[in-house]
This record gives sequence, C-alpha cells and structure tokens, in this order.
Amino acid sequence: MNPAAVDVDALDRRIIAALQVDGRASWRRIASVLGERERTVARRAQRLLGSGLVTVTGLVARGDTVIVRLRCRPKMVRRTAAAVARLEHAVFSYVLAGPLDVVAEVQCPPERLASLMMEELPALPGVVSQHVSPVLRYFRTVHEWHPGILDADETAALDRFPAPVGPVAAPETELGPEEQSILQALAEDGRRTHEELAALAGVSEATARRRVDALSRSGMVSIRASVEPAVLGLPVEALLWIRTRPDEVEEVGRLLLESPLVRYVAVVMGEYQLLVDVTQPSKDALHAFLTSSAWVARAEAVQSHLVVEALKRSAAATPVLREILDEQGIDGGELHPAV
Repeated sequence: MNPAAVDVDALDRRIIAALQVDGRASWRRIASVLGERERTVARRAQRLLGSGLVTVTGLVARGDTVIVRLRCRPKMVRRTAAAVARLEHAVFSYVLAGPLDVVAEVQCPPERLASLMMEELPALPGVVSQHVSPVLRYFRTVHEWHPGILDADETAALDRFPAPVGPVAAPETELGPEEQSILQALAEDGRRTHEELAALAGVSEATARRRVDALSRSGMVSIRASVEPAVLGLPVEALLWIRTRPDEVEEVGRLLLESPLVRYVAVVMGEYQLLVDVTQPSKDALHAFLTSSAWVARAEAVQSHLVVEALKRSAAATPVLREILDEQGIDGGELHPAV
C-alpha cells in the first residue's frame, strides 16, 4: 500500500500518538485509554502499520552521539542523504533547505569518531564539506516527544517506561546472546510478539517478556512509533541552531521544552550550543515560534533550516528511503545493523 494514499483522521492520529508513548501497547490497552472499541483500534492501527505510514521499532542505546552536517554537490543531495542513512547506527538523516544540505545524527563511541570523520564521511558520494559536533546531553529526544494529541492523563496511562533520568550509556558488560537477539528483533520490528521473540532468542515466552521489560526500563531500548510529523497535522519542520551565553543554556533548554511541538533538543559542541527540531502547523506558526517565544529573548543568534525530506527517523527508514533502496536494488534489511 502506498503510504501517501492512506487517509488519516483524528482517531488515527490519537492511535499513532498512543504508539509514540508505548509502541508495544496492546490494542486493548490503547482502546481502553482512548475510550474506543478494541476492534476499531486494531483495524485502524494495522492499516497504518501495514501501509508503512507508521513504523514501530526499537532504538538501541549505544552511548555517545554526534551531529553530522554536510554540504553536497548539486544533484547529489538525496543520494548523499541516503548514504548517510545507511551508515551504521545512523539515527536520523534529513535534507535541508539553506546553506546546509544534509544533517544526520549518528551513534558514535569515542573510539570510532576518528574513523567516522576521516574515512566514512569523506567516502560518501557527493560530499563537498563536513562538520561533526559531538552531543553533550539531551533535553529531549524524539523518542520522548509527545505532540500534544493526547492529554496528560492519557499519556500517563500508556507510559509504562518513562525515560530514565540522565543519559543512557552503552552497557559496561557485553550483553548476552539472548538479549542481543531480542534487541536485534525489536530494532527490525518493535511489535514482534513475546512468542516470536522467545523463538528467536531460544528462551521461554515468560523470559522474553522479562527481558523486554528490563531492557525497556533501563533505557537500553526505546520502542516507539515513527511517523512523518505532517501525518499528525504538523507539515512544517525545521532544525534550529541556537547560540546563547553558556550560563543561559539550561534556561533556554527549559523554555524550549514548554512547547509540545519541539521534538528534540540537544546540547552540542561548536559555535552553537543547542540543536532543536521543531514542528509547526504552518510557516506563520513557525515564524511566531522564532520571533515571539519566551526562549528568543535569551538567544544571541539563531540559524533556522527547513526540513525538506527525511530519509531516516528514529533509526527507521522512511518511505522515501525505502523507495530509493528499491530503485537501487538494495535490501532494506541492512538498515538494522547487528546489535
């Protein structure tokens, strides 16, 4: 089914928002929280998932991340963005309007940073110049984003695994083969049943359930729905780089979080301290956010770039990327690297 051909109404958006809170929530639980019939919720959710409009995957925490900014040769931007999306442990890859062509987030431990900067990125097709900014901390990740479609009580009723306080680092001890098998399976399909996970990991269904819960509670894996913001009625998306006084970073970050339309806020190294992903219902609304929000008075400079196309979100390939891979005869399964 072509995702673009799927009609989405208010109830569909509420179901998607529920899956953004807990991607493994049962249809019965979602129906109870939303006050709808289970059969209706199941039918609509399966249509959304089956169309590819919505995907549920597990994002595995691997510690340090970096923001990659690229300028590309003319006519090579989409190809470069697709190549970035296929990098091992790429979390997102966006095509932007403006002086920057492609921006991506990549999970990158310190020992891999030199290789990424000096070997992997220069080898990508179409790259003219690159800039890599390590992420120091997050105020909000996309996996923690709730776009305000559900009220606070509905969100709380669905949120079994609140985000851990503080950063989630890669495990100090290597995960066992059972956990690795489960994480790999969830990275490919976050709604695999416990029975399926048990068969893949070679454990009992009860053990698989306990392992999934433990990995989720620890923050090692976040299982959420990935969807284009436009589907949720937010067709305008922008990345902002914000420069402020060092002693104002915390307050600006806090003020940014007051908006449910801010998807992501990271503190990064470089000439700008904050990277922000914000969605809005219109360009007029974006203009108001950039000029009259409370955080604006504390910013010294802001660069804003419109997101033109997303090829990867939350480590999941978007329909655009899958179309590109199909045209190139590439198996999309390789987008889920071994854990």
